[in-house]
Amino acid sequence: MEPAEGPGSLGFHGDEEIIEVVELGPPGPDDLADEMEDVDFDDEGAEEPDAEAWETEDDEGVEDGMEAQDDSEVTFSLHSASVFCVSLDPKTNTLAVTGGEDDKAFVWRVSDGELLFECSGHKDSVTCAGFSHDSVFVATGDMSGLIKVWRVDAKEEVWSFEVGDLEWMEWHPQAHVLLAGTADGNSWMWKIPSGDCKTFQGPACPATCGRILPDGERAVVGYEDGTMRIWDLKQGTSLHVLKGQDGHQDPLTCVASNQDGSLIMTGSVDCHAKLVNSTTGKVVCVFKMESVAPKAPAGEGEEAESNSVESLGFCNVMPLAAVGYLDGTLAIYDLSTQSLRHKCQHESGIVQLVWEESSAVVYTCSLDGAVRLWDARSGKMISEYRGHSAEILDFAVNKDASIVVTTSGDHQAKVFCVQRPDR
Repeated sequence: MEPAEGPGSLGFHGDEEIIEVVELGPPGPDDLADEMEDVDFDDEGAEEPDAEAWETEDDEGVEDGMEAQDDSEVTFSLHSASVFCVSLDPKTNTLAVTGGEDDKAFVWRVSDGELLFECSGHKDSVTCAGFSHDSVFVATGDMSGLIKVWRVDAKEEVWSFEVGDLEWMEWHPQAHVLLAGTADGNSWMWKIPSGDCKTFQGPACPATCGRILPDGERAVVGYEDGTMRIWDLKQGTSLHVLKGQDGHQDPLTCVASNQDGSLIMTGSVDCHAKLVNSTTGKVVCVFKMESVAPKAPAGEGEEAESNSVESLGFCNVMPLAAVGYLDGTLAIYDLSTQSLRHKCQHESGIVQLVWEESSAVVYTCSLDGAVRLWDARSGKMISEYRGHSAEILDFAVNKDASIVVTTSGDHQAKVFCVQRPDR
């Protein structure tokens, strides 16, 4: 789908007073929930007409060359096509929700793969799924923009809404509020289950990635034109816009923030990761990955340009950040010196990375179908887990880092026990 013409750019607001309200310590859950109660949600009225569904490529089938080894404890096999997304319920870590190319989403038990309920009624590939902060609700979203919310204990749908083609979706960290970005450049925010709605208008191109910051009062959104905006969720205004030299030269692919929300990192198809001060909106530094051995001479089309930043994240216990690239490179950067600390090579592209909550261990999944654990201090691989016969498309780690749940192009989700030292 081609983005609409025209920049539709949004100027700087320069509201420095608003920015300085941010306190060092994040407010408590009740404060944040109260704050969100005060937000004036505009009454959006009728739902938007259905946007055209995206075409998805036919499943290429499983790769013959992949190993038959299976390190998993549980396999969930109810999907009949590629499984695109997975989330664990934050409160107990006992339930998973998965969404797939079969237009289906399921909530199931991690311990034995037992189905709890199906999130029925989607008409396109389910690409986004996640639980609210307290595990009361689960939201599922498909590519054509149909979003549904279910009450987990009652196993019943409590709300649905249709937007334009969906790019990403995320729950608020402390309130029953859902944020989503769409291909028309808008970001939407709803109170659940009342459905009170607010929109944040970006440029006339897809809002490709987004993240609510830990303070619960701001969100960072990246766009296909290389710009990034920090939004004030309560006021509905843009606090900072990074574009031109400050932005990226190509579409943004991912955004992340550190634990206190003071730093944001953005990743892009341009192979750069930018570190941004969330209070000032200034770029602190740019991490550029130079290819050690280019696969093709510069300027010779596809191969030379096939790299991009696919995933990134901050370590909670050390001043480190990890960036995963499509060429299989995992780069560990030292934030205090703004320098490359380690380079960990995968045989194929990294799809996603996740840091353990309370250690300097980073997990990666890649197109070769394996999950790997890396010690960011030494740059050494700790362990590797296999079991899928196709690429891993998403994964989630539970709070105590004992379990990883993966989804794959082989139509399956798997649960791996990763307690260390290995069993």
